[in-house]
Amino acid sequence: MPRLLAWPLCLLLGLFGLAGCASAPAGPAKVPDGLVVLTFDDSVASHATFVAPLLKKHGFGATFYITEGFEFLQDKQHYLTWEQIKQLHADGFEIGNHTKAHKGLPSQKPVEIAADLEHIEKRCAEHGLPRPTTFSYPGYAVSAAGIAVLRERGYLLARAGGARAFDLAKDDPLALPQAFDSKPDSTLEQFKAAIVQARDGKVAVLTFHGVPDIRHPWVNTDPVKFEAYMQALKASGCKVVAMRDLAFYLPPAKH
Repeated sequence: MPRLLAWPLCLLLGLFGLAGCASAPAGPAKVPDGLVVLTFDDSVASHATFVAPLLKKHGFGATFYITEGFEFLQDKQHYLTWEQIKQLHADGFEIGNHTKAHKGLPSQKPVEIAADLEHIEKRCAEHGLPRPTTFSYPGYAVSAAGIAVLRERGYLLARAGGARAFDLAKDDPLALPQAFDSKPDSTLEQFKAAIVQARDGKVAVLTFHGVPDIRHPWVNTDPVKFEAYMQALKASGCKVVAMRDLAFYLPPAKH
């Protein structure tokens, strides 16, 4: 067949100046089965010293949600430095917004929420990091005012609490659920049950804090257990990404 005849009809019509062939609007990509998001809250030092090297070994993406709350400004043994946060970005991970002081949004006025978000945005800019486009609710506490402020400021996705997969066709991406929330008594069986939910248009969003989390033992994940989780994730063949990567699958109306 001559090469010209193998070209798409629309391209040929355009080549010869013929009208009447409009390209179809591009829709969101289809969510593949096995799509998993890893998220890490609270700016814990072990994110840089233990978590990131292990994720790089497996080729996993992830989002680290940064707050300057707790003892972030004083305790640099247990909390990240901004130099470490910058390195996480340089290593290909996403830096997300977890507010200035880790206050629950339902107790705040919209102007206060905006100020807490802006603080982390400015800190990112000071260190040459992109403006965050995804968010993690402190304490998983969602508020209507918070959703409105996030939308006004151009955020695309925000992780709340829960215990189920994120259904992109039904759930509000600015209040999306998590499928797994790692705690000291969490089990490998529970982890595997969470990641198998990533099918039929749903995404398994997984939440961790420190690995370990010395200052907040109630959300601690033992490093040995975490390694087992990551090995199970690798063995499952899941595609493991950062939260920002889900924007590729959002319906246009939800951007």
